[in-house]
Amino acid sequence: MTKVQIINKSKHQLPDYSTEHSAGMDLRANIDGPIVLRSLQRVLIPTGLFIQLPEGHEAQIRPRSGLAAKHGVTVLNTPGTIDADYRGEIKVILVNLSNDDFIVNDGERICQMVIANYTKVSLHEVDILEETVRGSGGFGHTGTN
Repeated sequence: MTKVQIINKSKHQLPDYSTEHSAGMDLRANIDGPIVLRSLQRVLIPTGLFIQLPEGHEAQIRPRSGLAAKHGVTVLNTPGTIDADYRGEIKVILVNLSNDDFIVNDGERICQMVIANYTKVSLHEVDILEETVRGSGGFGHTGTN
């Protein structure tokens, strides 16, 4: 298991995995009072958490499926990436895509954080790419069924 150093300046417990096979840890809002998120409004929610990731790792910030399905609340720039050299507070951009106001309360689970390895590459400019069966077929090229 990879160790990640964390500073918790929030009023809440450290993030943890909800089940044995969970990929993400729930992050909680660390706010002084309720925030009303109106329809189509976005707001930056602090978590009070600061992390130091090992080189070669990133933290991905992803929506919680329950908030999205039940309330239309999701995370913008999903997945958000926290780089290994970032030392600032983790903040989450929530957006309300529903027609109803949504209230974000202190301690509410607002997103998931997944720690992942990544690979750096070097780009090599060429004049032509190898052909494949798919070719340049893009969005929906295989049909809707």
